[in-house]
Amino acid sequence: MSGGPTRENVRHAIAMLRYGANPAATVYDSIGPDFFLALAPGWLNLGLWEGDGGEPDEAPVAVRRLVERIAAELPEGGDVLDVGNGLAAQDPVIAEVAQPRSLTAVNITWSQLEAGRGRLRDAGALAVCADAVRLPFADGSFDGVISVEAAFHFSSRERFFREAFRVLRPGGVLTMSDVPTIRRPHGLREAIAAVAMLRVWGIKSDAAASPGEIVATAATAGFADVESELVGARVIAPALRFVRDRLDARGEGEGRSLAFAARTMLDQADVLWERGLLDYLLFRARKPT
Repeated sequence: MSGGPTRENVRHAIAMLRYGANPAATVYDSIGPDFFLALAPGWLNLGLWEGDGGEPDEAPVAVRRLVERIAAELPEGGDVLDVGNGLAAQDPVIAEVAQPRSLTAVNITWSQLEAGRGRLRDAGALAVCADAVRLPFADGSFDGVISVEAAFHFSSRERFFREAFRVLRPGGVLTMSDVPTIRRPHGLREAIAAVAMLRVWGIKSDAAASPGEIVATAATAGFADVESELVGARVIAPALRFVRDRLDARGEGEGRSLAFAARTMLDQADVLWERGLLDYLLFRARKPT
């Protein structure tokens, strides 16, 4: 991790006051390609863990395992669209698991596409800077759509599901992960934690949706054979422990202001997880033939 706040970190703190029309792009532009809380270099997901997060060597395995799990639902040998591909570390994994005929990676943040250029090249992926709710592709262009830990950033899950349905061919599969809300905050402490998380990540309050609401929204868009699973105990809990342990190991002598900000953010996330306000959802659905 960095020894102190970078220029991008300072921009992120300032941007919390005003995110503009594309909050996700503002957030990820500001944190840059070397996010100090990333579980492994180039990765921005929380991982799917076998352990409790106390073993540091599992982190780079866990982030890859999560993508492998989600990508395993994709049809092999088809045309695949990755929506919200982060820094592109996941795209070589998607290519390895699904063996697609073609792989297209969409990201609303141009700087992330630039930072991930080498990984996209390794995956043989075409990079497209576009909005998940306005996909610039013809109807029936893909056999599979994958989205890893990004849907809560989209301006509308409903519109994303409609777009995913539109660009899929009959029989095509949507596979994704998301962070659903299990219940609304009760009391001041929970409200503060919820607002803090929304502000830090540039998420609008109407992005909050229960697992049932997410499933219902997909069904309304036309998807069938919807399957979902809550796995927060294998994702959120160990990821929080891993980051906290890493901050503890770092000590207080270097990058104190950045460490304080990180601990404060972790405290809010702990409240939301430990008090049962949120979870982690794995999700699969199919476009009827």
